[in-house]
Amino acid sequence: MKVKYDKEADVLYIQLSDAPIAESDEDRKGIILDYANDGKIVAIEILNASKNMPQPTKVEYEVA
Repeated sequence: MKVKYDKEADVLYIQLSDAPIAESDEDRKGIILDYANDGKIVAIEILNASKNMPQPTKVEYEVA
């Protein structure tokens, strides 16, 4: 998994796999889900990230 924040574009991109993107769908305004051919989610894009979350540059990782 990779997490990227483009400060200039204000986009947070969470890549879940390296599979090629076959389709993208704006699930809710500003939230884009990228899908592989098999229907699995490849990535999540959050547009205007700084307006939709308190700290788009802060990442916490937890394994339970």
